Amino acid sequence: MNLFDRIEQYATEQVVIGADPASGLRSIIVIDDSTLGPALGGVRMWPYADEDQAVADGLRLAQAMTLKAAAAGLNLGGGASLIIADPAHDKSEALLRAHGRYIATLGGRFIPVNDVGTTQADIEVIGCETAPVCDRGDPSPYTALGVLESIRAGLRATHGSGDLAGVKVAIQGTGNVGSHLVRLLRAESAETIVADLVAERAHEVADRYGAKVVPAGEILSSDCDVLAPCALGEVVTEKMLPRLRCRVIAGGANNVLAAPALAGALARDGIRYVPDFLASAGGLIYLEEQLLGHDDQRAMARVRRVGNTVAEVFERAGREEITTVEAAMALALARLAARRSHPPYLGCGLRGMGRSLKESIRM
Repeated sequence: MNLFDRIEQYATEQVVIGADPASGLRSIIVIDDSTLGPALGGVRMWPYADEDQAVADGLRLAQAMTLKAAAAGLNLGGGASLIIADPAHDKSEALLRAHGRYIATLGGRFIPVNDVGTTQADIEVIGCETAPVCDRGDPSPYTALGVLESIRAGLRATHGSGDLAGVKVAIQGTGNVGSHLVRLLRAESAETIVADLVAERAHEVADRYGAKVVPAGEILSSDCDVLAPCALGEVVTEKMLPRLRCRVIAGGANNVLAAPALAGALARDGIRYVPDFLASAGGLIYLEEQLLGHDDQRAMARVRRVGNTVAEVFERAGREEITTVEAAMALALARLAARRSHPPYLGCGLRGMGRSLKESIRM
């Protein structure tokens, strides 16, 4: 499938291709939809096999951000940016600044935040060339808190109680989000099993919080109440379905399902799936609060309400006899449709470049 066919498939608003021979930059910036506001998205640095793989990942990630923001009631759009490079060997100030210059051409319609392969310090460097950027405060604890509340909602829908004491949770990935989730779960006396491709990191988190470590290849098939994918996406595949031994899936990773249709297969197997763009919305909620200049307590209160949204999606899925993914998509798309019915859209889109960021997000 060529680039334009992919863009048409996702109905993507804009794709920018960046190349800077001097720094070695090869990058892609995707604005999926700016109906609700400026598109916020991660800067992911990864050694993709080719440009086609990077474009496909960018389109998926940006669309997930659109749905995440819409379902969470935020005044932000969805985007993503990808730098085709190995962060361990290719990262440089010149490369990051070159990427920042391409972001700057969008005039504030794309707001970058750190993602896989980049740090807040990297976003500060990008911020030398463009504004605004999200380079202050760590959204990871808030993403983890949203996952915790999603797990609680899943347990309540499955077992009638959101009490986490004694609940066995398997966490795939012990990076920023996964490690904070382990901390939160252990604070509520949950039993935690962890794994990471970097085994040392899994053992460090396990020693710190009192978790059990299993090999990375075994975590998805662990016997547990809840499976929490908190690493890269597409971990639930058709091949993996018969090996799953959990009752609830809720994690911080994007695009957990290899295909949306797998949500129906999970339901038929008695596994309650929290759509990833709901479960991982806490970090995005926090970032909007940061952009608006609000304090962390307000952000925390909003993130805790993620569980209410999950419960609403479960109720709708049961009432309409649809999957939880379909119910969550309907919630997000209804909000987008409502905004589109009252144009012009928010000020950071093509029709309102003169408005300030705060004014646009508050509309």
